[in-house]
This record gives sequence, C-alpha cells and structure tokens, in this order.
Amino acid sequence: MHKVLKQLMGLAVMIAVSLPLTAATTPGQPAPDFTLPTITGKNTRLKELRGQVVLVNFWASWCGPCRQEMPLLDDIYKKYSKLGFVILGINVEQDSSKAKTYLHDVPVTFPILYDTQNTLTKLYDVNAMPTTVIVDRNGNVRYIHQGYKPGYEETYKKQIKDLIRE
Repeated sequence: MHKVLKQLMGLAVMIAVSLPLTAATTPGQPAPDFTLPTITGKNTRLKELRGQVVLVNFWASWCGPCRQEMPLLDDIYKKYSKLGFVILGINVEQDSSKAKTYLHDVPVTFPILYDTQNTLTKLYDVNAMPTTVIVDRNGNVRYIHQGYKPGYEETYKKQIKDLIRE
C-alpha cells in the first residue's frame, strides 16, 4: 500500500508540474487585457497603455505588506512616470470603502482600480497579497513578484529601468 501511495504522489507531482500556466503567470506571454473603474468611476484599460511599462499591483487594505509597500510604489511612480511608466493599483476587496479610507490617509498619485468581483484577480491567478506584475511596452508579462518585504522596491526599480531602456 505504501509503495502504491508513493507512486500516486509521484504521478500527482508530475501532472501538476506539466499543467500549463495561465498567460498572466508566465513571463514572456501577453498580459491579459482588462478594463476596471477608478475611484472616480472612469474606466482604465490595460491595452490602451501599450507603449508604456506598466506595473500592476494587486493589494488590499487589510494586508500589512501592501500598506507598507504603497508609499514606496508611489515614490517609484513619481520618479519614472515621465519616462513612459505607469502603476495600476488593483484593490481586490469586494467592499472598497476600507481601501478608500486607507487612500484618504495615505494618498497615492497613481491610478487605483477596483476589482470588487475578483475577476481580474482570478484572471491573473493572484494567490498572494500583494502581487506585482510588470508588463513591458509590448504588453507582455516580464516579471511577477508575490508578497512584499523591505528591499523589493529596489528590484522593481532595476526591472523598470531595464524595461524603459528597451
């Protein structure tokens, strides 16, 4: 019985490893297009940002690392936005009132979009908060970061600068 269980576990690992990843979780593949409303109700569409480097950051107000990262992302946005770079902050909460309260206390200058139905969260296979996806000027996913620890922003800056130079 033990031998059969080991064989089944090995088979399950082989199947899991061979399953195709979604486009959003595969660097080099096109980023799935989306349209979401901003805090003002204006729709923003990823495809319309082609030609720019786009950092898509999935976050929630209850997420401590998200709250820690948000002002740092705003600093990056302010530094590189004139060079063809944009950040889209995607709030994933069904009730966006707490996100709006947080943003009132810690305002950012980049667009915040609301994925209240978690449609985009599922499309991008987000399973950690925050999740950051960096998309190149051609609309392809180039980098994916799950979670946040102090210092990650230095990696973001390097990757953004490299993509802006391409």
